[in-house]
Amino acid sequence: MGSNNRIRPLFGLLCILLSLELCAPVFAYNNPELLPEEATPVIDLARTLSARQKIELEKSLDEYETKSGWKIRVLSQYERTPGLAIRKFWDLDERSLLLVADPRGGNLLNFNVGDALYALMPRTFWVELQTRYGNQYYVRDHGEDGAILDAIASVEECLDRGGCQVVPGLPREQWLFTLTTSILGGLIAGFAAFPRKDGETIAWGWLLLMSPLWIMLFGVFGLAPVITRTNDLLPLLRNCLGFTSSLISAYLIAQATFGKKSSSESE
Repeated sequence: MGSNNRIRPLFGLLCILLSLELCAPVFAYNNPELLPEEATPVIDLARTLSARQKIELEKSLDEYETKSGWKIRVLSQYERTPGLAIRKFWDLDERSLLLVADPRGGNLLNFNVGDALYALMPRTFWVELQTRYGNQYYVRDHGEDGAILDAIASVEECLDRGGCQVVPGLPREQWLFTLTTSILGGLIAGFAAFPRKDGETIAWGWLLLMSPLWIMLFGVFGLAPVITRTNDLLPLLRNCLGFTSSLISAYLIAQATFGKKSSSESE
């Protein structure tokens, strides 16, 4: 009993200290000593890039800024970060993009986007860019350096176009998803279209009734992501073929199954 009385005050004191720690304000780091003395668009504290990649990227970003006026800067960090000092070092403004590569989080890439860039690429673009190139699977297959360089290439491509609503390119995983929804839309349309009355070839009433579902699966999820992300006709043709073949298959299966049943019932 006495030991419990001694433990309770200690436990209460621990809770108070913990609550004060959690409620304390979080201040950003500011370590200007980590910044190089010479001007450079790339600071690779985490040694993510090879020496050759770093030199080529510095040259490419400087040339792109001179040509287009858009300022793209790259910072890789691990455990050590210059924090707020980076803003003054690079004089980041509304026409600036800061890509921060930090492998400690669940996603490698983070973006500090200027307001002028948001006018050309909405927030959803940057979320998609981060999730496509910064996820663990992409980094595993292409490396941290590949994720950084590919993300920058996508941004430059969109700036040259005058803006993008979605990230250019169609990854295989995303195309497989669009193909799956196209096939599912065809199955629903095929089952809806099989004739239910004598002398009827297509059940237009059922096909129109189910149209919100199969049009959404085929058009919105099957075709739209392909059309908006790539000019390649091959994935588009494959999705159309998947939709058509699944529609015909579902139509024939439903007609063979339910058509026989209805004819036997009428006899």
